[in-house]
Amino acid sequence: MPIHRRRFLNSSLATAASVALPAVGTAIPPIDRNGLSKFKFSLAAYSYRDLLTGDTPRLALSDFVADCARIGLEGTELTSYYFPKEVTPAYLRQLKKQCFELGLDISGTAIANDFGPRDAEKLQAQIAHTKRWIEYAELLGAPVIRIFAGHIEKGARAEDSLRQMIESMEECCDFAGQHGVFLALENHGGPTDTADGLLKFVQAVRSPWFGVNVDTGNFHSDDIYGEIARIAPYALNVQIKVVISGPDGRKQPSDFPRLAAILRDANYRGYIVLEYEEDGDPRVECPKFINQLREAFVEAAH
Repeated sequence: MPIHRRRFLNSSLATAASVALPAVGTAIPPIDRNGLSKFKFSLAAYSYRDLLTGDTPRLALSDFVADCARIGLEGTELTSYYFPKEVTPAYLRQLKKQCFELGLDISGTAIANDFGPRDAEKLQAQIAHTKRWIEYAELLGAPVIRIFAGHIEKGARAEDSLRQMIESMEECCDFAGQHGVFLALENHGGPTDTADGLLKFVQAVRSPWFGVNVDTGNFHSDDIYGEIARIAPYALNVQIKVVISGPDGRKQPSDFPRLAAILRDANYRGYIVLEYEEDGDPRVECPKFINQLREAFVEAAH
């Protein structure tokens, strides 16, 4: 899936000099599609978080994979949080084998990272962590990793933190490209809390291996669907939440048909990943919502 190289809109950004991020209003090319949307469906292991964690987890990651096949999904998203503390090549190969035998793609993985620390040692640890998971993703055959920008630490100059985040992403994207893995930045609070904030990174990070992970539950403005529509053209992966909440924090059901229309109009081709975060039993609730997603997205595609 070719991606136009992001234009570098401010030449001084490449230097260690004082930097201003490019204006959000300046357009850049979206991901180069073929004009026809295509949707496949996956489930994020984060949906099973209460079953996969704790002193004595009720399920193993292999059980989650088996459930994805039972539901009839095309893919499974293997969130890094639920892997063993010591990840071995043998373990990754076994997971890959299980997924293939069950007819599942590994649609992607997701990591916790933070490119905001001012402490150089901590920052390098975060970069090393990201690179390690790029190697794991290559072995798994996962085409994309969901990443975060991180947090601007108290007392830090925002422009310095943002420049550091951009440089860290570019370093990791360069490494990712050598392994055939995309990095997808999620709208996840902090400097990516709004479409404007996220698009600044899209405009600034210079790599053909970089794009967006659209999380439909992470915008909280008065125009949530409008913000999603603005970032959809750059999506490498889409995670769907079953609820949204505006500035008042009140939850309301996500409008699946509206989300499907937004992604259809963006010519998105790729996985629609359910990320269930509500209180119900995910083994009961996730199949229900997957069916609703399929219905809405199949209808939109026609």
